[in-house]
Amino acid sequence: MKKNLFLFGFVLIATTMMAQTEKSESWYFKVGGSYFNQTASTEFPTVGGNDALSKVYQGGKLISEESITGSFGQGFRTGVTAGYRFNARLGVEMGINYYSSNEKTMAQTVSDLPITPTGVYSFKSVGQITAFDLAPSLVLFLGEHKGFEPYTKVGILVPIHGDLEITSDAYAPIAFSSTGVPTAFGNVHSVDVVKPNPTIGFSAAMGTSYKIGKNISLFAELEYRNFTVHGKTKETTEFTVNGTDALATRTKAQIHTNYRERLDVNSNNPLFNPNTATVIDKKDTTRPNEAMDELSSYVGISGLGLTLGLKYSL
Repeated sequence: MKKNLFLFGFVLIATTMMAQTEKSESWYFKVGGSYFNQTASTEFPTVGGNDALSKVYQGGKLISEESITGSFGQGFRTGVTAGYRFNARLGVEMGINYYSSNEKTMAQTVSDLPITPTGVYSFKSVGQITAFDLAPSLVLFLGEHKGFEPYTKVGILVPIHGDLEITSDAYAPIAFSSTGVPTAFGNVHSVDVVKPNPTIGFSAAMGTSYKIGKNISLFAELEYRNFTVHGKTKETTEFTVNGTDALATRTKAQIHTNYRERLDVNSNNPLFNPNTATVIDKKDTTRPNEAMDELSSYVGISGLGLTLGLKYSL
């Protein structure tokens, strides 16, 4: 008798659960906009040989210095998503998103002199990331009540296109005497584009939709994403002096950079093959016709964001 009651109870519970999850399969589509705040700050990588520092000089003397930390996890995102519900509880989504980070200062020096006795001059480098990504995810719906339907989801982020653009402006020496003393200064502007290595990020979100019509709902999501990007190559796409294009005056080593996990005596890097040219023998002893090698570094795009949008169910 007890065994029969147990089996009856088990069948009853299973039937109830199936009844709760029974729902015809259906498609839905979402469009939304998001704003993310960075969740972790790290020291930015070097920019053109300059460390991630903010320095101030007065009268040729360094009076303050501090590390510049942050990430590119703060910014705006827009996206569209297609979703498919297997039943009342379980579904999958595929989103495509465009993300544009806020601009971040990566290195800067401020000096009241055109150039200090140690050769320091004023400059500022600012970075910004723009990217497209695919976002497949698994969705768990928690049940509808009075028009509200909360849910949670987890997924991955797969970048399909994007880069880090670094804009640098300096008031720097542009002409030198035969002994190497600066004889003229000018406004130097450059734009470097860093392409990333392939990578994958992770995301988790919780949200709710609210039905405002037969097929239309509003939705809100709180999403956390964990994402870092390693540089693969860097290319200077703009270089001007006092507003005049001077990119053609740059060598391949000054324009192109390959990021490496390790540098050694075979690397094209000033640490291993410094330029030993002198005033008398001006031959460049580096490899100016080869891309420069630099150590690979990473930037963070992790953040916590709020998404608001519309959902249409078929």
